[in-house]
Amino acid sequence: MNAVHRGATELRAALSSVRSVPIADADALDEIYARALLGSVAEPGDGFLGRAIDVIGAVGAATLLLESASPVDLVEALTNAGGSADLREAESGLGRWSPRLDLGAFGRALEQAARVGARLILPNDAAWPAGVDELGIHAPLGLWIRGREHALDGSSASISLVGARAATGYGEHVTMEASAGLVDRGFTVVSGGAYGIDGMAHRSALASGGTTVAFLAGGVDRFYPMGHEGLLSRIAETGAVVSELPCGAAPTKWRFLQRNRLIAAASEATVVLEAGYRSGSLNTAGHAAALGRPLGAVPGPVTSPASAGCHRLLREYDAICVTDAEQMAELVGGGPRSAASERRSPGSVSESADRGDRGDRGARGAAASPETVRVLDALSTRSPRELSDIARRCGMTPSAVMGVLGGLEAVGHVKRHPFGWLRVARS
Repeated sequence: MNAVHRGATELRAALSSVRSVPIADADALDEIYARALLGSVAEPGDGFLGRAIDVIGAVGAATLLLESASPVDLVEALTNAGGSADLREAESGLGRWSPRLDLGAFGRALEQAARVGARLILPNDAAWPAGVDELGIHAPLGLWIRGREHALDGSSASISLVGARAATGYGEHVTMEASAGLVDRGFTVVSGGAYGIDGMAHRSALASGGTTVAFLAGGVDRFYPMGHEGLLSRIAETGAVVSELPCGAAPTKWRFLQRNRLIAAASEATVVLEAGYRSGSLNTAGHAAALGRPLGAVPGPVTSPASAGCHRLLREYDAICVTDAEQMAELVGGGPRSAASERRSPGSVSESADRGDRGDRGARGAAASPETVRVLDALSTRSPRELSDIARRCGMTPSAVMGVLGGLEAVGHVKRHPFGWLRVARS
């Protein structure tokens, strides 16, 4: 009995409780266990893990991890199955995943999911949103859902409405009218559950008796932001609150960025209603453009900084100008698709956008690399953390973390401490 099958057998009751689809046989049980486990040790969108799963399957990848396979073993397994990987990739991958392998914590996460009524859906399930498969090797391994599992199964068209947290009265009014109008036309409204435009899109959809879905950057057992706990609870009653992260996972800046790709992929079109020049919602727009999804932007006063991001999308990324629900619906009903992916590289919008939904400029601004964002997320301004702890928290290898820390120390964003590393608080 291999490690995956043994673990799945031990957790059969817990795994059964987080599935609404009956577990048909031992192979199905192993697949559920493997995907849930891998989703708990890897950061969202881990491309190397996605490649490994494409070649040797989730059970094969999880077996290698549980049996403490060496990088050479991983390379051989991929090569023998018709794939390819070099030793450096394998070392880096195992270096990211192995420190996070905690079977006790994994079991507790499953129990917590059962307590809050969360369900795990997998790519072969009828409730799976097919659009996320277009993310390829960066697609989620599974999705944890509280609420109605079939909210994004494609039975009704869906549009994501996104925008800045610091919304103006103008932005909130346009969002309220647009969300209600789309619900009246039978659309599911998708957003990120944040303050500002996201929250208004959800509230208006609920008030209109429609279905709305919120994607979170942390586990579905702890609604974030806390000020929207009531709103997200209402969403779960008629729609769905979704995350690819297991219960107990905390939201981080990097996970907000990765969450945005799901908002774009799970919807048939994305509309940015109000956004500053560096708003995090431009990251979602960048993902939509890269996927070839229709992209709309609502114009605002040319004197308003709160609409500068929308105007940027219209000018630089060929977003379609939309002003009401009817025009937004046209994006899905055969409207022109964005040509942004032809004019610019897929990451150009998101890389220059503000990193995520929470503030914190400086090193996390437009020039910050994904690795920098992840390392800063793992640091504290008050409690020094050792290199191994930082690596485990951000899902990177210690050598990669040390390389980032060196650069951040040089520009004064982190500092050494006798007991580890500290992030420098920015005024």
